[in-house]
Amino acid sequence: MNLISPKNTFSGFTKRVLVVCVMLISLAACSGADRLQYRDLPVEQLYTEAQKYVDYGQYRFSAVAFDEVERQHPYSVWARRAQLMSAYSYYMAGSYQDAILSSQRYIALHPGNKNAPYAKYLIALSYYEQIADVRRDQNNTEQALLIFNEIVRLHPETEYAKDAREKISLASDHLSGKEMEIGRFYQTTEEYFAAIGRFNKVVVTFGITSHVPEALHRITESYIALGIISQAKKSAAVLAYNYPQSEWNRYSRELIAEYGN
Repeated sequence: MNLISPKNTFSGFTKRVLVVCVMLISLAACSGADRLQYRDLPVEQLYTEAQKYVDYGQYRFSAVAFDEVERQHPYSVWARRAQLMSAYSYYMAGSYQDAILSSQRYIALHPGNKNAPYAKYLIALSYYEQIADVRRDQNNTEQALLIFNEIVRLHPETEYAKDAREKISLASDHLSGKEMEIGRFYQTTEEYFAAIGRFNKVVVTFGITSHVPEALHRITESYIALGIISQAKKSAAVLAYNYPQSEWNRYSRELIAEYGN
């Protein structure tokens, strides 16, 4: 699902302890030690040590280590780099809310920086990784879609825009699936106009998703249930014209043959 596979997250409590009590992780931690040690080092060395944790895949450690670079040397050029690497590390650790907050902070502090599009991309990915089953709230899907669209619009030539376009398609299909689920529920409760509204949204708003043929068929079904045969025929005709090979077209054609006279 993602370009960069996130690692296991760690608890918010542990993270808070690390942020308060650390801060720099000696290389010994990578070889199995479980304690983080504060070290007052030159900024270049702090950054290099933090980068080592990225190289070792110790993203939970690298996140707090990069935070420490900024804490100890807030006005250095290294601090700006560390802010972005901290956001990246939180993302890779699966700490998506921290990744979002860190990335948002980076954009707020450095809106014109050449790496701002990447920070925005990390935000979108962090929402995307939290997309839930269509039966649950889709706020993360909507947020991911919003930011991916913004990346494509504002940064169309970047490498992030290419991946954003692919994920826009997947996120749109997910939201379309949510509308279909709600529409089918309304059908089962015989609230046909409400169902038609949901299915029409799939056709109009998510017209390139895989759910459109079924949505057109469900509209046909709902109008037939309401006895509005002329509208049922219209939706069936749209389905037949655009998706002649779809199984949903066959179902609608059978319905019209049975009830359309």
